[in-house]
Amino acid sequence: MIRLFNIYYPTRILILAVGEVLIVCTSFVLGALLRLGEDSMSVLAYQHGFYKILGVTAIVLLCLDYFDLYDSHRLPSSYETYFRLLVVLSLLSFLLAGIGILFPGFMLGNQTFVFGLLILTLALFGWRSIYAWVIRQPFLRERIYVLGRGDRANFLVDALRDRPELGMDVVGWSGSAGGDSPTREALAVDLLEKAKSRGVDRIIVTMGDRRGTMPVRELLELRLRGIKVEDAAGLIEKITGKIEIGGLLPSWLIFSEGFRLNFWLFLIRRLSSIIVAVTLLVLLLPFIPLIALAVKLSSPGPVFYRQNRVGRNGEIFTCCKFRTMLWNSEAETGPAWAGSDDPRITRVGRWLRDTRLDEVPQLWNVLRGDMGFVGPRPERPEFVEWLSREIPYYHLRHVIRPGITGWAQVCYRYGASLEESMEKLKYDLYYIKHMCLSLDLVVIVRSVKIVLLRRGAR
Repeated sequence: MIRLFNIYYPTRILILAVGEVLIVCTSFVLGALLRLGEDSMSVLAYQHGFYKILGVTAIVLLCLDYFDLYDSHRLPSSYETYFRLLVVLSLLSFLLAGIGILFPGFMLGNQTFVFGLLILTLALFGWRSIYAWVIRQPFLRERIYVLGRGDRANFLVDALRDRPELGMDVVGWSGSAGGDSPTREALAVDLLEKAKSRGVDRIIVTMGDRRGTMPVRELLELRLRGIKVEDAAGLIEKITGKIEIGGLLPSWLIFSEGFRLNFWLFLIRRLSSIIVAVTLLVLLLPFIPLIALAVKLSSPGPVFYRQNRVGRNGEIFTCCKFRTMLWNSEAETGPAWAGSDDPRITRVGRWLRDTRLDEVPQLWNVLRGDMGFVGPRPERPEFVEWLSREIPYYHLRHVIRPGITGWAQVCYRYGASLEESMEKLKYDLYYIKHMCLSLDLVVIVRSVKIVLLRRGAR
């Protein structure tokens, strides 16, 4: 896997994307050659043609990503892929036509782009067909042996088998035989036999208690033969984008790479949060009175809803949002999470939640310094007290400022239970470990996509 923007992507997904960058650029260059002939190179060189093609390439890749054609967590079927490609190419034809009408200088010429789109259509379908065939070839897949048993081993084996796009096949597992825990000698024999007979490329160690039963000598011998040996926690983190906390030792958090929190990182993130908050407030300022009026007319009560939340280092602050529920709806129930079909949510409130416009007043919290733009979502003190008792390492999410959006929000649905809060914590810990501006940018881009697609509403 390749690390990009502090996120791990399967190598084959990046090869797919790079291949399509080349295909898009080449298609429109060929379109110019077919349309303009000998004059094409002068147009491309002296009329900013190459820059225009790069702009179109960026639009094409954004459309492909918008329709999840680069989803590294799910490999769509051939039918799904071809259908989405047709939708993307149809959308592109209208989009580029609209851009050509509104901004004529952006286009090389209508006929040039028609030729380019025709070539691109044939090339993309051919490339995707070849890619789908190649990635399923056994000789290009990495053969994995999982050493260990228990919940973590079960989770890893299931994850690898459910994710064929990772290019990893589990060809051996010391926990597959069942029965009593094997001895060190039995583990060593099985490990060496599977490594030789099945051509193992990588060994993933999931053993919790490594004293006594770990076949250390055999692992060292295999590593010196060129077989990779890796700890399960690291691989699970890479393929899931989260840190599994079940059975996780504090020593792993202490000695693993990441968690580089320092003054300069906090300062840069603070400045970037202020810039984003001010920009959004200026853009949304004309709509704020309209939203306030809609909230006021939807049901009796104030326009804004203020609530205590837990911020950095456990400090309590007042979080402000547009009211989306019936006023005083918790008078009888007490603090409660909002459900997906919560009857307390008003019609206007449902729309505000779907579009995330109820979060706009939190931009003021960002300017005040209570929150950042990206970070773990702030929870209520009542929930934090309870969750801190039930979930290990829950307090670690408060070492940074909470955010309006976050890694957990773009990777997981809205959490309204103990189990879902634990799952979101895994993503929060991953974000804290790998926190940087490039990861923040990825979170913001994915948040925009979620809002446009109306995903994950709560």
